[in-house]
Amino acid sequence: MEISPFPHQGPLEPDQVKGRDDLIAELTERITQRRVTALLGPRRFGKTSALTRVADDMSKAGASVVWVDLYEVTSTADLARRFDTALAAARGPLRSRLTDLAATVGLNLGFLRAEFSRRRDDRPDPDAVLATLVDTLVAGATGTPTVVMFDEFPGIDRVVGAAGLLRTKLQHHFQEIGLVFAGSQPSLMRAMFSERARPFYAQADLVAITPFTVAAVHEIVADGFESTGRDPAELPGAIFALAGGHPYRTMQAADVAWRATGPGAAYHRQTWATALATLRAETDLANEAIFSGFATSEKAVLRLLAGGESLFGTAAELLGVSSGSAQNARDNLVASGDLTVTDDRPRVVDPLLADWVKRRFAAPA
Repeated sequence: MEISPFPHQGPLEPDQVKGRDDLIAELTERITQRRVTALLGPRRFGKTSALTRVADDMSKAGASVVWVDLYEVTSTADLARRFDTALAAARGPLRSRLTDLAATVGLNLGFLRAEFSRRRDDRPDPDAVLATLVDTLVAGATGTPTVVMFDEFPGIDRVVGAAGLLRTKLQHHFQEIGLVFAGSQPSLMRAMFSERARPFYAQADLVAITPFTVAAVHEIVADGFESTGRDPAELPGAIFALAGGHPYRTMQAADVAWRATGPGAAYHRQTWATALATLRAETDLANEAIFSGFATSEKAVLRLLAGGESLFGTAAELLGVSSGSAQNARDNLVASGDLTVTDDRPRVVDPLLADWVKRRFAAPA
């Protein structure tokens, strides 16, 4: 059985990351030069996959790597467990050093979950444990070339005082440790590093992960088809026209089109029509569920933008949306990462959600 050359589900393996050579080179250079970096972009834009590739490259070059996953952190104890897991799973020579350092302060690295499972009176204090774990990380990382990746960094914002603690522990070591903070809530990530009241104000360069370029899409699709004996013909252009370079949707569309094309078969225009119908059938239910979760004014804004309408005009009035409601909904959707704004023009981030909304609420012929 042939394996699709367009993997797209879940974080990719390092050798599967495509179309990100420039970003990977930039991140590698930043880490090497000890320039603290905050990588931000919408969900499903491939941040974790790109960082996985960078971490793999750095590890092969001899650096130690610590990956701290902060997705949906809920409490200080939860945050301490994430650090415990990250330190115990460190790659490279740092791992044994961290284990030894932790032992000297009474921590059995990798087993904090069991410690927190004890009766309340017997549990360690989460605040003290968290501080000790961060101290251990800093002590170990300053003694050997180390890269620390904080994935889904906005999760730390849910734990009162945690960002301040981390900044305090790290601030004197920015030039000794390679630090990358990544997050899929662009507005919150910007706020965390650009608002004066925030602990990490002005502590990192902001780097946005962008859509694939049209050249990258053509190269990815053509290489995948040609390497498996298929003719891509006009498919790269059709996929870019639909997905607009959205990384996940590009690979998903390419995969569906690849499955619709037999090896060695001549390209036929019906191929893309078949692939598009399949893609829509596979994603319509999920997009409907996503749309149902938005507030009424947000749904209206999505309908207007998907239909190419202005948020302030006749079309908005017909949907019963005031200018104030439209603006507020627009801001909320930008904050959640569902809209992006370029040159003051908002657009729906997920092209297949926009496609579903446009089809679902199309005016009768």
